[in-house]
Amino acid sequence: MRIHDIIQELERWAPRSWQESYDNAGLITGDAAWDCTGVLCCLDATEAVIEEAIQRGCNLVVAHHPILFGGIKRIDPRHYVGRALIRSIRYDVAIYAIHTNLDNLLEGVNGAMADRLGLLNRSVLMPKSQQLKKLNTYVPAAHVDAVANALFAAGAGHIGRYDQCSFRQAGEGSFRALEGASPHVGKLGVQHREPEWKLEVLYPATLESSLLAALRSAHPYEEVAYDLVALSNTHPSIGSGLIGELPEALPEEEFLGRIKSIFGVVSLRHTATIGRAIRRVALCGGAGSFLISNSLDQNADAFLTADLKYHEFFEADNRLLLVDLGHYESEQYTIDLLQAFLAEKFPTFAILKTGLITNPVRYR
Repeated sequence: MRIHDIIQELERWAPRSWQESYDNAGLITGDAAWDCTGVLCCLDATEAVIEEAIQRGCNLVVAHHPILFGGIKRIDPRHYVGRALIRSIRYDVAIYAIHTNLDNLLEGVNGAMADRLGLLNRSVLMPKSQQLKKLNTYVPAAHVDAVANALFAAGAGHIGRYDQCSFRQAGEGSFRALEGASPHVGKLGVQHREPEWKLEVLYPATLESSLLAALRSAHPYEEVAYDLVALSNTHPSIGSGLIGELPEALPEEEFLGRIKSIFGVVSLRHTATIGRAIRRVALCGGAGSFLISNSLDQNADAFLTADLKYHEFFEADNRLLLVDLGHYESEQYTIDLLQAFLAEKFPTFAILKTGLITNPVRYR
């Protein structure tokens, strides 16, 4: 088992191309070619977590937060980031961060929160655009089903709750095979006309290389004609935040009490109650103030997030219950999410969870 193998599965699950422009997801220290002795999953790759990994025989730490986030000019042992990096490099412990790319997966960080709340009918609160593309290709009539099925198997053709979606249009293609060619139909030097189908499918941009490999493998022609079209459509499963519904509406005080119990919070910061039961709940793990307007637009009764500033509470405008439960508290179940995902992919390998609570905030 190499560290590369772990990273490959993580990036199939939450591709790095999904991260926000300001982020620093990926391998931060270490070499992907190293043999992996074990994986320790955590929220924060602090010096204490690195030491825990060393003691437990793990040379890969998979963290949600990148320990190296902004640019630095020196690795300073007087700073907590410098100490963590120095220790990881000294003892050959690789650090991998899976941050906003996991935030932007519907079943990721926010999905873990929604699981605890039991939310139903979930969808992305602010879907990302430019994550979908369209493939147009031209296939002889006898092979169109085989090519389409190969593309579907490679991940194309998903639209909402439907799969194997395509558009097909009959037409006629023409070509002339030149010297050195090996045409599937037609003769060298003679223009040939062939009944063909134009086949169109949507696909996630991250699957492009595997999709083209499937196309070339299934298509009978020596030279495959195709177009790749970038789309501004949003992807229904990729983006910021999540919105869903509780199995039954709850009085506001009961809802707040349930949040405290589920997330182990001793106190909550929230707006004034709005005088109606809570059924439709929006949420965003970590700092999510940028989604307040989306929560209002989608008629959420409550929005659950963290790191809210004083003036941002006014944005609720008595139209929803705005709740700040704390950054660590909102993302704590991401550790379980990472461990469960990797344990399923590598069932005979050591995939561990940190035993440390790295929350720097204390309450009285």
